[in-house]
Amino acid sequence: MIRVSAEEVERLLPYQTCIPLMREAMIALSQGRTRQLLRQILDLPEGRAFGAMLGAMLDDGVFGAKLVSVYPGHDPSHQGVVALFDAATGALSAMLDAGAITAIRTAAASAAATDALAGKDARRLALLGTGEQARRHLEAIRHVRHIERVTVWGRDFEKAKALGEACATAEEAVAGADIICTVSAAAEPILRSEWVADGAHVNAVGSSRAGPRELDDALVARARLFADHEEGVRAQGAEFLHALEAGAIEADHLLGEIGEVFAGTLPGRVAQGDVTIYKSLGSIVQDLAAARHIVAQLG
Repeated sequence: MIRVSAEEVERLLPYQTCIPLMREAMIALSQGRTRQLLRQILDLPEGRAFGAMLGAMLDDGVFGAKLVSVYPGHDPSHQGVVALFDAATGALSAMLDAGAITAIRTAAASAAATDALAGKDARRLALLGTGEQARRHLEAIRHVRHIERVTVWGRDFEKAKALGEACATAEEAVAGADIICTVSAAAEPILRSEWVADGAHVNAVGSSRAGPRELDDALVARARLFADHEEGVRAQGAEFLHALEAGAIEADHLLGEIGEVFAGTLPGRVAQGDVTIYKSLGSIVQDLAAARHIVAQLG
């Protein structure tokens, strides 16, 4: 059995490789060439959690699971393993560091979505949050757009300054931004519709379950909304569920999956002034695609 450390994941899964991997994985998901169960989350004290994700990629028989602890405020915040099983024998064939895979693939998937949905001339990036995913999103999105200005808002002003132009408020950070990434642990909305410019693209990443939400209902209602995995967002996507329950949107406001946009079967940005949202919960097929690639490099 192969064991892969965080350092090896970092070496073997650069963004320029992972971004197209995520694009292809999400196309496969949207085309029914994968299987996955909804994530299971066990709440722990002090806002911590333990999660399990199971899935399979049917084209090559890869299947496996991710077991991960989520400890907000720690670096890395996600710790655990991605387990791959041998398609021929059913034996456990590899165990990989889940924290590094999660960190890279989450930002890479957002970068792929940004490439598909953001304006081609998008140059200004706003980050709401100062943790690991803020840094990762900055690194990844620079692979798909020429970013000239980065503004940052979060609880830790020093961390914000290390990433870009630190702002006193979220409103100040997102004013005029072309791309906005919400990568916080907020329980209530930190991004309001009236602060978001026409034509902006939003990656909503911080909330990965029903309950905590980063975007207000008005922004969800205003935007063209796309899921990483539609079944997951309809069951566990906090921003979608809250807006639906509040009567701000109808069920069909969720237009479909980002994989459909990647495949060209679903329009993404239709007009220059459209606001677009990519709702990221994270998908086990993203982990499996990344893990499969890493193991292939070692074989």
